[in-house]
Amino acid sequence: MVEVLSGPDGMEQADALALGDSEPSPSPSQSGAVPGSVVPAWCEGLVVAVLSPEYQRIMTVLTAAEGALSCKELAAGLGVEPVAAKVEGVRSKANRLVRQGWLVKELSGRFALRTGVRGGGS
Repeated sequence: MVEVLSGPDGMEQADALALGDSEPSPSPSQSGAVPGSVVPAWCEGLVVAVLSPEYQRIMTVLTAAEGALSCKELAAGLGVEPVAAKVEGVRSKANRLVRQGWLVKELSGRFALRTGVRGGGS
C-alpha cells in the first residue's frame, strides 16, 4: 500500500519525488507565514510573525489599544468599511484567534490579547 500526501500547493509529495525532487518542499509552517494560512495554536514563546499578515494586523491594532475592543472598533482600527459584511469578516478572524489561544473574548464580546501574547507584527 502506498500513502499519498498532498502538499499545500496541491502537488502530491509522491509526484514531486517522481519528478526528480529529492525531498518534498517545506510546508508553510516550516517556511513562515503565508497569506490565507491556518492560524497555529498559541503557546509560550510563539511570536506574532508566524501569523499571516491579516492576522498580524489584528494583533497590532489590539496591541495599540488601551483595552479590549469591540468588533466594530477593531474593524475601524484596521481601516475596514463599517458595513456588516466587512465587520463580520473581522469578527470571524478574531474568533479564530480566540479559538487558537491568541486572543480572549470577554463576556461583553470585546476582544483583547491573551496574557503572555506579545502583539505587533509586520
